[in-house]
Amino acid sequence: MNSTTDETANGLDPAAPGRANAFTDGVPGLGRESHAWFALALVAGLVVSVTYVATHDYPAYGSGLYLEITEQIRTGGYALPASIPYYDGGIPFAYPPLQFYVVAFLTDLGVSGTTLSLVLPAVVTVLYLVPYYGIALELLPTPRQAGVATAILAVAPPVLQWHLSAGGIVRASAFFLSLCGVYVGARLFRRGTRRPLWVGSGVICFGLTVLSHPTYTVFFGVSWLVLYAMLDRTLPGLVSGAAVALGGLVLAAPWWANVVTTHGVGAFVGAAGSHSGIAGGVGRLLDQFVYPLDPTIVTVFFLANFAAAGVLVSRRKFTLPLWLFVCAYVIGKERFQFVAGAMMISTVLFGVVVPRLTDRARGSLDNRQLMASSLVVVLVVGTSLGGFYAASGLGAAHHGSPSLPSFMDDDDREAMEWARNDTDTNASFVVLSDAAEWFPHYAKRTMLVGPWGVEWKSPDRYYDQISAFKTASTCENATCVTESMASVDASPDYLYVPRGTYTVRGLEEDGTERLRASLADSPRYRRVYGNDGVVVYEVVSDDTDASATEPAVLSDAKRRRPGLSGR
Repeated sequence: MNSTTDETANGLDPAAPGRANAFTDGVPGLGRESHAWFALALVAGLVVSVTYVATHDYPAYGSGLYLEITEQIRTGGYALPASIPYYDGGIPFAYPPLQFYVVAFLTDLGVSGTTLSLVLPAVVTVLYLVPYYGIALELLPTPRQAGVATAILAVAPPVLQWHLSAGGIVRASAFFLSLCGVYVGARLFRRGTRRPLWVGSGVICFGLTVLSHPTYTVFFGVSWLVLYAMLDRTLPGLVSGAAVALGGLVLAAPWWANVVTTHGVGAFVGAAGSHSGIAGGVGRLLDQFVYPLDPTIVTVFFLANFAAAGVLVSRRKFTLPLWLFVCAYVIGKERFQFVAGAMMISTVLFGVVVPRLTDRARGSLDNRQLMASSLVVVLVVGTSLGGFYAASGLGAAHHGSPSLPSFMDDDDREAMEWARNDTDTNASFVVLSDAAEWFPHYAKRTMLVGPWGVEWKSPDRYYDQISAFKTASTCENATCVTESMASVDASPDYLYVPRGTYTVRGLEEDGTERLRASLADSPRYRRVYGNDGVVVYEVVSDDTDASATEPAVLSDAKRRRPGLSGR
């Protein structure tokens, strides 16, 4: 079956962008070709990114492990390290390395890791709109629809959550590369022309994606399979896809061959079984299509997604809904729903909503202009919502917790500096709160409880660590903390406890007052450091005198930072 016949059957116009079809006929002023809507999408992306940078002193979420990997690469003369210290006593280095080398290069130019973690994702979240717009131009009938779809992707909170935040130094760049690859696949399968050129481009994009992030590698492969199945289904198309897959793996061979030689295939098997794994039965369906409907402002985006999919399926237009479903089910990360989802929302907006409104206003130029103005208002509202999300201004964005919170603050940095300067180099810590992700990098001390990077050891170890971390970080007494640490055989020298509001796996907690009172009464824990936001306890034997709760080092900490007597 050729691509033209298949595209038409699935509601994708095979002609050049701008040609009217069933979704633009009878919509005055909306069928003409124009790239102005893409310019608006870029503006929306810039507004969101600038707002995020301007409102965060520290990046949202964590990238401490990524920065530590970068530092190990730099100190090792840009050779691949065998392991990364400090996290869970040391973890095997099996991560795809491309983005770490990019960050290492930028760091060597004099940019701090914290600044890079804040600014670089904000830049790339604008850049990846370019290949996405190219995909939308291939799959949607007009540039207007493609531009509006791009604007929706630019402001969608589930996409921003993991690309704009600190880990975007890897994830946003991987998303950019995978979208470039999907654009190549859409063009190749839809047009079927100049295959050698596009196959070569696909090989490069796939190889670079493999070298960037495993989840985005799966997204790349799943997307190509869906586009081939719905747009091509020819033998040359199958050969082209196989050539891209094989060529990309060969391009990335120096990395994965090194990992297999150093750590064995088990490193990849373990990572694949963590982070919810590949597919997941009924549980995966609930995670992707039911639980996201937990009522918050972010729910609006999922409702629009699913409603648009329902409209297209009812009209027997299956390509975009299938793409959404397969990505959601196979990968299990909500952000990938919106690659197809934003296009579906735009398609239904122009194909159903706007035509009905225009029919009612037909014959009135002012009303037609009002329709266009209404679309602009929708984009403005969406951009405002995205901006509030980026600014961590949505107080109940995720299960009652704020959007894009920072995992650390000045108090955490001060406590980490104390740990680095005033504890033995072999000291080990258990850190309660999400500041744990940053702690090993800045303190240069071993953290014994936490899931970061542990997936490369084994899925069981990963899930045990994440359970222990969440339990210990929400304990209300010393016994609970002690038992949580013991569940993963952790015997730390120090316990790092936050004060006031903090987060655990991104969700806000109210404080540790009861826990700190219990630790003060316990002979096992002795307070050795404190500031406005952090208290550190030395873990001692039960028969050790723990009465000295305010040692000299605490007084020194107070003298180093004026005004600590508040709160």
